[in-house]
Amino acid sequence: MLWSDPENESPKELRDTQEMLRRLGVLMALAMVLTMIVIGIR
Repeated sequence: MLWSDPENESPKELRDTQEMLRRLGVLMALAMVLTMIVIGIR
């Protein structure tokens, strides 16, 4: 952060983005597991 930024303030957009990325990571992991299972069944 820059020295001119206000202290003790985490931008809401940043927190929202981090939460979205966390959810996206979980969804990607689940999709990979499902893909492996489907490939294994065939």
